[in-house]
Amino acid sequence: EDREDWWTRADPKGIAPVIAVPTTAGTGSEVGRAAVITDESDHTKKIIFHPKMMPVDVICDPELTTGLPPHITAATGMDALSHNLEAWCSPFWHPLAQGVALEGMRIVKDWLPEATRRGSNVEARAFMLAASSMGATAFQKGLGSMHAMSHPCSSLRGTHHGLTNAVVMPYVLVHNKAAVEEKLTAAARYLDLRKQSFSGFMDWVLALREEVGIPNTLKEIGVDLDVIPEAAPMALEDPCTGGNPLPMSASDYEALYAKAIEGRLA
Repeated sequence: EDREDWWTRADPKGIAPVIAVPTTAGTGSEVGRAAVITDESDHTKKIIFHPKMMPVDVICDPELTTGLPPHITAATGMDALSHNLEAWCSPFWHPLAQGVALEGMRIVKDWLPEATRRGSNVEARAFMLAASSMGATAFQKGLGSMHAMSHPCSSLRGTHHGLTNAVVMPYVLVHNKAAVEEKLTAAARYLDLRKQSFSGFMDWVLALREEVGIPNTLKEIGVDLDVIPEAAPMALEDPCTGGNPLPMSASDYEALYAKAIEGRLA
């Protein structure tokens, strides 16, 4: 597990070389040294890490993704957006990741609707593979409460990870507004949005979700209010919480889950 120096306990001789061949455009696993597993004993998602898990070769062939149905294209593509977006908003210092994250968001803006609408468009698929790899490169800077909220939903209710990130995205952005307004205004300018402000960025996120068929609430994907007592403490303990632009408490997560389940952005 990715804790302190635990990775040094592994025998590197037992780790086979990894050759990564992405068949979705979202997680960016092909540029990572980690994997996520679900611990069925306590329903938590845990990260396992070792430097030798970094792929030695990567084959990013967009034609391998043309068979993805629209709803999976949308959910995985929004996962790529969440990686770039949370990296951009992370309070940590990593100028290289900042630039990668910003351009990754632009690629998603320009190409995810087309990849979802016309899956056979190899150019759109290629750009989304790039955005996916860029997101996983950028999130070395940090992730935040979108992922911290998504992980318990996936482990407790079996929701799709990328889809869950997409659903909670606007609720987390509104919660973090005081800390991210300046960054999202800058992002809105880079993306050449009609309104170059925090509200303009929010309008774009909401419009993109609607365009690619993302539900508005967690309730629509099987997460009800009864999950909150268990999910909120899990979100607080999730490693991604440490990268959120604002400090989080259990009560913050309880309120955010309730809003995302009931569809209350304000």
